[in-house]
Amino acid sequence: MLVTLCLTLLMSSVIATGKESGLPRLDDTETVKAFISSAEVVVIGFLENEESLGYKELLAASQKVKSVPAAMCTVKEVWVDFNISSDTITLFRKVDNHEKNLVLAMAKKLDADGLVNFITTNEVRYITEYDQVTAVGLFNSEVKTHLVIFANRGSKDYTKLKKRLGALAPEFTGKFLFVLINGDVKSNFKSLNYFGLKSTDLPRVGIYDRDSDRKWLLPEGEISTERVRDFCQSFLQGELKNVKQAGEEPKTEL
Repeated sequence: MLVTLCLTLLMSSVIATGKESGLPRLDDTETVKAFISSAEVVVIGFLENEESLGYKELLAASQKVKSVPAAMCTVKEVWVDFNISSDTITLFRKVDNHEKNLVLAMAKKLDADGLVNFITTNEVRYITEYDQVTAVGLFNSEVKTHLVIFANRGSKDYTKLKKRLGALAPEFTGKFLFVLINGDVKSNFKSLNYFGLKSTDLPRVGIYDRDSDRKWLLPEGEISTERVRDFCQSFLQGELKNVKQAGEEPKTEL
């Protein structure tokens, strides 16, 4: 409780500091760490000052992608703690403990729309809704195994499973990416077919392993936290290797 209170006070101070500049200012290592811990995905501009290339673009992008908090750090002594040596915009995400760096000196072109694309394609969360944009971040992650939740948006199962399995996902940080696929969208039918499913079969849960290009379905029944946790553990313990795969059509991506 004391730690939570300290973090709350620290983040309140950060927000207050950033009111005048437009982006919150992070002035020491602990404040940066607190900001990174404050959300599943955050973006920090490690920039010399507000006149630096990238500042106005990041500010504009942050106003378009409000689901991802953004801040800036101008203290180069702090940059060293995060392996930053020059002006860089970095996306931090918890789900796979990943940092995505955009080194501005190496960027061929930099504008607000480009930064929006950088943020949204790498915005992988504890449970990520699958589409053509998030697919980029999912398949670029070093975590190669996906726990796939198939449900039809608009059904009570969709919201319920997103909340239930989203709460389970942190237990498998660095081991699984939890991916929610809307079975009502025509562009997702190939994903369903890959698992031998139709939208009328949903909701269902499966595992897709990119390294082996194999997939398995959780047997029909209640999709409870306990059953899904056991399903994930079965994969990690190698118990699914000899279990018949779901579907028949070979494919290398969702």
